[in-house]
Amino acid sequence: MTASIAEILEPRLAPLDLHHRLLLAREFIPGRIVFTTSFGIEDQFITHSIFTQGLDIDVVTIDTGRLFPETYELWEQTEARYARRIRAVYPKAEPLEALIEEQGINGFYKSVEARKACCHVRKVEPLSRLLAGVSAWVTGLRADQSDARADAPLVAFDAGHKVLKINPLADYRREDVVAAVEEFSVPINELHARGFLSIGCAPCTRPVQPGESERAGRWWWEADDKKECGLHVGEDGVLRRGPAPQKAEETF
Repeated sequence: MTASIAEILEPRLAPLDLHHRLLLAREFIPGRIVFTTSFGIEDQFITHSIFTQGLDIDVVTIDTGRLFPETYELWEQTEARYARRIRAVYPKAEPLEALIEEQGINGFYKSVEARKACCHVRKVEPLSRLLAGVSAWVTGLRADQSDARADAPLVAFDAGHKVLKINPLADYRREDVVAAVEEFSVPINELHARGFLSIGCAPCTRPVQPGESERAGRWWWEADDKKECGLHVGEDGVLRRGPAPQKAEETF
């Protein structure tokens, strides 16, 4: 009997905490594993776990060129704290220049299509290059972050990027993450204390107001309740997932 790696791994991760989930994923999955961080509170917790356990998981960020100064400061603080370099990938120059020539520097405010075009050039295309040849991709997704992420599993095959995707905090609540970073004195973005619960590019993020959902401050001028940049969802706003094309013998 055969089963996909996702089918084998997810039930084994379910009762475990973040540290054990990452350790098991690294032991079970051959090849290169990449964790993409945006330096949000979830990502800082995952980075802490990877670095303190000495796991062979690459920690990489997508520098869109429009991040908050506080995010760059945290990037430097994190490297100093753990004595590890966090590599960056960047948008390609020519598509970015063409985008700004067409839209203007802040043209993404004009329509959803313009904003998604900006996200594609600055985030989605760099991620596609980063994940080429990678065995697994670790993210900081939590199921309770938004309706669009409500079905986020611990492990699934991302059919769009053709990579095994691990969401080791999928079943954590925000308060669980906050408690963990406080317990381990993990450095976090100072913007969180100012109401920025979800932090992306500076022009596209505002503080969350009382009673609003966690990601309400992202692309707040758009009416769509499934606001995503395209890293995790398809055009329908649904998380990309599907059956893995390769099978592994269930000898675990």
